[in-house]
Amino acid sequence: MSDIKQLISIIVPVFNESESIGLLLDEVINVMSSHKFNFELIVVNDGSKDNTQQVLKQLTLKIKELSVISLRKNYGQTAAMSAGFDNSNGDIVITLDGDLQNDPNDIPLLISEINNGYDLVCGWRFDRKDKLINRKIPSKIANKLIAHVTGLKLHDYGCSLKAFKKEIIEDIKLYGELHRFLPILANIEGARIKEIKVNHRSRQYGFSKYGIDRTFRVLMDLLTVWFMTKFLTRPMYGFGFVGIISIFFSLAISSYLIVLKIMGADIGNRPLLMFALILGIAGVQLFSFGLLSELLIRTYHESQNRPIYRIRTINSAKQN
Repeated sequence: MSDIKQLISIIVPVFNESESIGLLLDEVINVMSSHKFNFELIVVNDGSKDNTQQVLKQLTLKIKELSVISLRKNYGQTAAMSAGFDNSNGDIVITLDGDLQNDPNDIPLLISEINNGYDLVCGWRFDRKDKLINRKIPSKIANKLIAHVTGLKLHDYGCSLKAFKKEIIEDIKLYGELHRFLPILANIEGARIKEIKVNHRSRQYGFSKYGIDRTFRVLMDLLTVWFMTKFLTRPMYGFGFVGIISIFFSLAISSYLIVLKIMGADIGNRPLLMFALILGIAGVQLFSFGLLSELLIRTYHESQNRPIYRIRTINSAKQN
């Protein structure tokens, strides 16, 4: 049993899930009611082209906790999740897919871990019921790559079943297709993160909206997240360091060529001369990019009144 004053927001983004969404909401309501949770249901219809909108309209007449947000077109899961976050009121926010593969019976366990002090609890589909070639193998490779690049060691970054503290959600801004990197973005904000094993079920209706083509998008987003992780508040450390190294090698090669010239050698046709010139120009450009990035980052933080730190708690004698 939970604190009845604690509101739980459950966000379900859907796209063409008319057959499964009613069954999923029934399961969620049964689980939340049996544990006496105070909750709201937010379903984000991400431009579905089937009968999902009609099904949801009928469900709103029967389920008092349900709110439906209908987007004008299919913007993608990141935008759908962001719409749900922006319109949620809960102290704890739960996300899960609308295809019945996530098990609502795992929700109480996630809430329990949040109440134990974690800011984000991620589901781990340790016994995943998906196709091996185009889902499980690419996902396993991507998970290992993301863990290696970002330094946050999780087994399953792509599981939609997650629980967040509201304040962590408020600090995260989603763009592009960064929903799969929510744990990384939360880690940047200093969140306490835990991963737990959850049940994963076979798809009963419809078909997966993801294919092996998403690998390219994941790699591009990974580069973005890697840069944010390393250089979000100090881009000069990235661009400037590489720029200085390029300038240094350009000067070293140029000095060597000047010595050869003094000694009477013909350096006009040497490839090293062109290489030194390219390194020099690239170095100056990278250093300039670093300075411009510093100005942009400062403008971003100051215009948004966004500090470069996050406070977890403040204790003082006045509070005692």
